[in-house]
Amino acid sequence: MTSENLPARRGVVIGAGPAGLMAAEMMAAAGLAVTVCDHKPSVGRKLLMAGKSGLNITKAEEHAKFLNAFSTAKEPLEPILNSFDATAVQEWAKGLGQTLFTGSTGRVFPTVMKASPLLRAWLARLADAGVVVNTRWRWTGWEDGAPVFDTPDGMKGLPADVTVLAMGGASWSRLGSTGAWALPLRDAGVDIAPFAPANAGIAMNWSPHMEAHFGAALKGIGLKSGTYRSRGEAVISARGLEGGGIYTVSRGLREGHPLMLDLLPDQSREALVEKLAKPRGKMSVANYLRKTLKLDVAKIALLQEMARPLPANATDLARLLKALPVKHAGLRPLDEAISTAGGVKLDALDDGLMLHARPGVFVAGEMLDWEAPTGGYLISACLATGRWAGQHAAAWAQRD
Repeated sequence: MTSENLPARRGVVIGAGPAGLMAAEMMAAAGLAVTVCDHKPSVGRKLLMAGKSGLNITKAEEHAKFLNAFSTAKEPLEPILNSFDATAVQEWAKGLGQTLFTGSTGRVFPTVMKASPLLRAWLARLADAGVVVNTRWRWTGWEDGAPVFDTPDGMKGLPADVTVLAMGGASWSRLGSTGAWALPLRDAGVDIAPFAPANAGIAMNWSPHMEAHFGAALKGIGLKSGTYRSRGEAVISARGLEGGGIYTVSRGLREGHPLMLDLLPDQSREALVEKLAKPRGKMSVANYLRKTLKLDVAKIALLQEMARPLPANATDLARLLKALPVKHAGLRPLDEAISTAGGVKLDALDDGLMLHARPGVFVAGEMLDWEAPTGGYLISACLATGRWAGQHAAAWAQRD
């Protein structure tokens, strides 16, 4: 029998998010017969949820800065992110018929500001490539070397020459990322770092006077926790503080560092001291800060919540405005976090993202132990690791 008459090698992808679908596309392009299995009734649920706020697919910025966003995972992820960088992500989206725009901060979005058109076009392209998608197929482990699934028709094995695992992290479980995959992988001898919330809000035990400010935005503030810094905004909610600025520094809080806010980052402490030296007269503290510093109501409320009674001394008050310690109750629960820290340790994999403990099984996306802030890095890296795992899985399946 000639090579042309040999049956196609079979690849199975478990998880139908961005990483899994990208892996499937690479494997199908290499000639494998690919089946994608997902335990939810439909695919790409977290992608569609991300699309509700615009689907920030990547970040258009200098590549070295892009890589630095991945912090401790930068070195192992660098060749993967180099092979499918922000420019490549944009070209990929355009190839699916999406027109894009780049915001003032470098964040890149489809012009339609949602994920559904991209996902529909992608699924159509995968179907044209012969990719089969099984929904309501929940992976339970392996039997006789084949992945096994709990399906609407009972337990089924799906023999494969190669498998890519892309089941997400352990946040937003209602969208499919339950982290339940950790148990069978640990049983297989795979080293997994404990799950923890990443890009998470902060829980606050507010006093009653803060209720009037729920929903208010703290705009143009500076945030710092350990080595993590941000210029952005936060939203005061009944549950605590949320928003992009908070998410960027949440890793510092998880590591045990205090949270410090600069309520007026565009003004020096010396300039504030000079302004605060003006007599207050009969004005309340709130009115004095509003009129003298143009400090808005939400910032004044937070300042008083964290540091009442405020110091009368201009120098001490200016110091507080530039470095306000935030008393909080820790990060919001893991299931509320945008993304997950922890997962399959990168040293449990070879350079192609194949498990040392299970040859022929590759891992991609948020299952891997890496994290990055919001702003396009998350989806971009899921796509890049899925592409990398899919390419290496296809090569491994066809190595003979």
